[in-house]
Amino acid sequence: MVVAPVDPAKSEAGGIVLARGAGTVHAHLVSSVDPVGKRVRISNDRGLVNGWSSHDRVCGVRVAGDGVTRSKVAGETLAADSDDSS
Repeated sequence: MVVAPVDPAKSEAGGIVLARGAGTVHAHLVSSVDPVGKRVRISNDRGLVNGWSSHDRVCGVRVAGDGVTRSKVAGETLAADSDDSS
């Protein structure tokens, strides 16, 4: 799985995100989004809803897996920062 930094506000249902919780990071399916509450509902790969995760806990998005690149992911990833080393 290939991941990239994400703008959680642009997450879409059906995407795979990395979310921090209980001292670790897990990949979850985004089953719903709540833009007003700034959160995403995360589920596992067996259809079980795990709950809501706030945008500050979402830290990455799956951009490719099994040799297939997601077509819509460009709108969800954070733009690469310009050179901030000055």
